[in-house]
Amino acid sequence: MVEKRHEALGLSDEKVLEMYEMMLLARRIDERMWLLNRAGKIPFVISCQGQEAAQVGAAFALDKEKDYVLPYYRDLGVVLTFGMTASELMLSGFAKAEDPNSGGRQMPGHFGQKKNRIVTGSSPVTTQVPHAVGIALAGKMERKDFVSFVTFGEGSSNQGDFHEGANFAGVHKLPVIFMCENNKYAISVPIEKQLACEKVSDRAIGYGMPGFTVDGNDPLEVYKVVREAAERGRRGEGPTLIETVSYRLTPHSSDDDDRSYRAPDEVAKAKTKDPIITFGAYLKETGVMTDEIEKEINDSVMKIVNEATDYAENAPYAVPEDALKFVYEN
Repeated sequence: MVEKRHEALGLSDEKVLEMYEMMLLARRIDERMWLLNRAGKIPFVISCQGQEAAQVGAAFALDKEKDYVLPYYRDLGVVLTFGMTASELMLSGFAKAEDPNSGGRQMPGHFGQKKNRIVTGSSPVTTQVPHAVGIALAGKMERKDFVSFVTFGEGSSNQGDFHEGANFAGVHKLPVIFMCENNKYAISVPIEKQLACEKVSDRAIGYGMPGFTVDGNDPLEVYKVVREAAERGRRGEGPTLIETVSYRLTPHSSDDDDRSYRAPDEVAKAKTKDPIITFGAYLKETGVMTDEIEKEINDSVMKIVNEATDYAENAPYAVPEDALKFVYEN
């Protein structure tokens, strides 16, 4: 029997099964959206595949009743954990009126849901970083007990928004967790052509905060480092930069052909470290998950995905008269 690493983190068998189920739900929603896109039913997919462990591990380490999350466009695992439903994500994919993110106005991946403290993102990458810092500043000024958690890709770590946000948060010791989901590619640009330093976390020292690089395929490792960062933020000790290293298992989006910039054998090798497979294997090796439990979880997840697909496909589109709602003149 393999050591139960999750017990040392205070996580019960039930809790890690919940984590696995959430990772699987994110994966199955993503896979379904690709099928719908290829069938001509939804216009666009930007995928989370390969990054579910980092997303779910991090989100489980936060307080879903108090903390604010500012996800980037791949973060199905984060928003599902914080309370967005499969049906709501499908409504977004189909651009239907009930889409809670934008009423069908925005592309998928522009998450926003006030009741679950999921702060709306914009299309330009990295704009969510200074927003997260501003929320943390407001919380500190009002003496509120929450942290803000923001994610972005390694390409975004080169944008001015990241540097300005990280510097401000470091100077003012704000309760922000910056989590870079390093999936090795900024669209077609590999990381060795993006960074002169070895790791994104090497940049933390320049902003006066601790930096950590962890295995993004291991939800328990991500959970541990994010929980410690949250505790640090709540104690008033300032921000943390976390880099989770994984691999993007799909093209950048449904409009991208990744065969033009990376070899198929590279992708095939990365799939052997697929976090759905490796975390499932850990749960079986520790006796937490049996074949029967695995089947029950998969059947439950597929039922949710099928019902969400049917609901969203048959839901009404917004009426034409709503096209100019929430549009304001400067």
